[in-house]
Amino acid sequence: MQPARLSPGPWRLIRLAALALAFVAGAAQAELPIQHWTTSSGARVYFVRADAIPMLDVSVEFDAGSRFDPADKAGLASFANAMLARGTEAANGDAALDEAEIAERFARIGAQRGGGAGDDRAGLTLRTLTSQPELDEAVSLLARILAAPSFPQEVLEREKLRWIQATREAQTRPETIARRAFGELAYGAHPYGREATDLTLAAIGRDDLVRFYRERYDAAHAVVAMIGAIDRAKAEAIAERVTRNLPAGAARPALPKVEPLVRAVERRIAHPASQSHILIGAPAIERGHPDFFPLLVGNYVLGGGGFVSRLYNEVREKRGLAYSVYAYFSPQLQPGPFTIGLQTQKAQTADALKVVRETLERFVREGPTEEELAAAKSNLVGGFALRIDSNRKILDNLAMIGFYRLPLDYLDRWTDRVSEVTLEQVREAFARHVKPDALATVVVGDGEPAAR
Repeated sequence: MQPARLSPGPWRLIRLAALALAFVAGAAQAELPIQHWTTSSGARVYFVRADAIPMLDVSVEFDAGSRFDPADKAGLASFANAMLARGTEAANGDAALDEAEIAERFARIGAQRGGGAGDDRAGLTLRTLTSQPELDEAVSLLARILAAPSFPQEVLEREKLRWIQATREAQTRPETIARRAFGELAYGAHPYGREATDLTLAAIGRDDLVRFYRERYDAAHAVVAMIGAIDRAKAEAIAERVTRNLPAGAARPALPKVEPLVRAVERRIAHPASQSHILIGAPAIERGHPDFFPLLVGNYVLGGGGFVSRLYNEVREKRGLAYSVYAYFSPQLQPGPFTIGLQTQKAQTADALKVVRETLERFVREGPTEEELAAAKSNLVGGFALRIDSNRKILDNLAMIGFYRLPLDYLDRWTDRVSEVTLEQVREAFARHVKPDALATVVVGDGEPAAR
């Protein structure tokens, strides 16, 4: 009798994660050699070989984000993605699997599965050991989930009820109310401004999930990202395996253009919370825009640099109006938002808004100083290693590069692009993309009209 082979279990993944530090240190100092090719089914693949630890991270993403949700069924993209691993059909000689069997098989081989959906894209992730039995089983399970989800009705009803209850509870929170109102004000009827409600989730049926999956989860619009201890030949075989049986898909419908705001709009929503939750911003920039790096560097000075940002200094340090205040750009396929956020005591709402607006107006008008620009570039370049200090972060970057069709040397050139930013580029980029007199402002907490 052969001795029983012990399952690696999740504990081995935890122990092996410590070994990743050797790779991380090297990746932070050297170029990442991204290999790129297209599978026979049309999926685009982005691969980095990393032999330091015997693990493989994979993501398979699709042009299947919530921007394709019907207005009356907002939440469909996220719900469809969450249901992929709830059961599989019998296919290609394999028996059907239910959600318990899928979870048990991943656990038995110590593999971890994840996934999710955003405005633009949706997909699944996998982390597995590269020992042959575990790798084969993990990849086989991922391929089956992607190619033959069953969307079981009884699970759908259970999960829909759970999602509806969670959404109803979230709709009472000031941060959720603020985010929803900000999306509506900044984007109007555009899909980027939609969020799921209990009513839109209740309207989703199994036919909607099946249709969305068949139309959106196709190889022609898929991006496979991989990093791990395998060679190019094995990576090619895995990419073929997880994409070859995907649906044929359908042509993507034209989406409405994101319309810029032409005037300031404000919404005050009363709430019993002790603080006012404030969001200010507008649609700003799409992924891959040449102004991205000037905006990134400039925003570090304005509100992205934490304790060293102007907003933090003016709002918290000088006046004590908020515990934290931040600003960021979120580029997407279409112009994503520029956002400023903070919380303040209700009685201080008007003062906090006045200081934020004055600080932003001055920054857009004058830009950073030479000293601020130099410090921002130094901090961003010095902190770049933290953006790629794990296989998971590198995987996320590979998926982003692939989905948005960024240059293969995007990460290699990142610090150079930051270092090359000039004062004039920052001023011109902010002038083009941030209009202080045409921003959406949402205040949840203090329901009184703004004093302008």
